Amino acid sequence: MKEFIEFIAKHLVDNPDSVEIEESVSEDKKTVLSLKVKADDVGKVIGKQGKTAQAMRTLLTAIAAKDGKRAILEIID
Repeated sequence: MKEFIEFIAKHLVDNPDSVEIEESVSEDKKTVLSLKVKADDVGKVIGKQGKTAQAMRTLLTAIAAKDGKRAILEIID
């Protein structure tokens, strides 16, 4: 899951070397992926009206469900 989101994010931004993803597990056993990019690339990851971010979250949910898990994507400013 982490590698997939990293792959997508690196292809969306101008500075792919600045993409950082931290993976953690919350108390209710959900996988939380925190995506951090440079300030000038945040808009590219979020997209117009949040559609790009929502699409990434939808894909992440589908991948996690396939493994019988739940996952959340957080975009850090």
